[in-house]
Amino acid sequence: MSKGLTKRSENYSEWYNELVERADLAQHSAVKGCMVIKPYGFAIWEKMQRALDDMFKATGHQNAYFPLFVPKSFLEKEEEHAEGFAKECAVVTHYRLKTNPDGKGLIVDPDAKLTEELIIRPTSEAVIWNTYKGWIQSWRDLPLLINQWCNIVRWEMRTRIFLRTAEFLWQEGHTAHATEAEAIEETEKMLGVYATFAEEWMSLPVIQGVKTPSERFAGAIDTYCIEALMQDGKALQSGTSHFLGQNFAKAFDVKFTNKEGQLEYAWATSWGVSTRLMGALIMAHSDDNGLVLPPKLAPIQVVIVPIYKTPEDLAKISEAVNPIFEEIKSKGISVKYDDDDKQRSGWKFAEYELKGVPVRLGLGSRDLENGTIEVARRDTLTKESRSVEGIAEHISDLLEEIQTNIYDKALKFREENTFNVDTWDDFKAQIEKGGFVMAHWDGTAETEEAIKNETKATIRCIPFNSIEQAGTCVYSGKESAKRVVFAKAY
Repeated sequence: MSKGLTKRSENYSEWYNELVERADLAQHSAVKGCMVIKPYGFAIWEKMQRALDDMFKATGHQNAYFPLFVPKSFLEKEEEHAEGFAKECAVVTHYRLKTNPDGKGLIVDPDAKLTEELIIRPTSEAVIWNTYKGWIQSWRDLPLLINQWCNIVRWEMRTRIFLRTAEFLWQEGHTAHATEAEAIEETEKMLGVYATFAEEWMSLPVIQGVKTPSERFAGAIDTYCIEALMQDGKALQSGTSHFLGQNFAKAFDVKFTNKEGQLEYAWATSWGVSTRLMGALIMAHSDDNGLVLPPKLAPIQVVIVPIYKTPEDLAKISEAVNPIFEEIKSKGISVKYDDDDKQRSGWKFAEYELKGVPVRLGLGSRDLENGTIEVARRDTLTKESRSVEGIAEHISDLLEEIQTNIYDKALKFREENTFNVDTWDDFKAQIEKGGFVMAHWDGTAETEEAIKNETKATIRCIPFNSIEQAGTCVYSGKESAKRVVFAKAY
């Protein structure tokens, strides 16, 4: 049996990297800073995609697809947006290679230079709003509710699989509205969709709030976010929704005739989540034995492992497993029967534990005689022997219980690692220990920047449910109306 994972308490970063690799989720690519998402990892992402896509469509959105390439002049039209992404842009300058004159390899053909450089999309506001100019003429064309699933390129210098890579997968919603109120309502609604997905599908408790001006999306009037706490005490921004005002409509001259017959600019939103959610899933729930997956997102929800010595034993067990397998499957549960004879049952137990399969069923010759089956839970690492009678119903209930238990455990962790702090010395000490630090802030960018420079902590958000409570800024001593969430973050 292979060596166990590095313990989280010893080296959290190493534990994460090992788990991503050994659970067959992803690996580093030959292209520096990029990843290969392996079938098991992609199966989890597909479940995320499917659930989110259903939620988007239930709120009236449609999927479309826009080009990978953005003309540089498009990106430049919204000045703040361009400045915000300039350092991360990959640029295409030529469209052809040719054989090197010395006969060795290929070189860029200098005669194939593009008349205008193309940016590989770091986000799609520019190319989409240029398109919307031809789609929107009247108030009758609004609201325009579009989403796309695609890849994004942001040339990151320091990368980590799922959390920050030069290329990643995501969805990006881009909507146009007739009024400011409708656009703000959309921005808040989609953040709510993300929060519901995080909590009900990922079993991940999140704080909803608004970003400070310095942490906003480039080109946005307001950025809303969901923030989650990882087991090492660092925060992870897990989704954002942006109210863009009329900035992009003005940049791309997207006007419509309103009900009064007057021309005005459309109001915009954009919102997105990415494969970064895979990182959140791993870091929020998993343990020193491997992945812990919420049943709703597990590619395999139940695995049945036969315990046998001879081929004859296996044949008898397989015959008994068949009706159990079919009954579980009939309940819409993803179930696998692993009768592969190349590995022993003990190896399989460890492997499915590593991969986070929520429920494992073990069936041996003695179980056949007794009419029982062993049921092991991944979330608590407990097991019990149960009657085969009614086992499918029991497992259906058990999966719901596991889903809730994983959420409750994560919520308890967050509550135990959220601290109200009132002095600068206490702030510095707690930030080093980790967790969400609730502290007063005077509302200035100068104080925010000073705290970041001195402690590496950022304001994760100003929570929507933040209670008005007069106090003094933890850094400057100036007046403050409410506490905000500080943390070190990924």
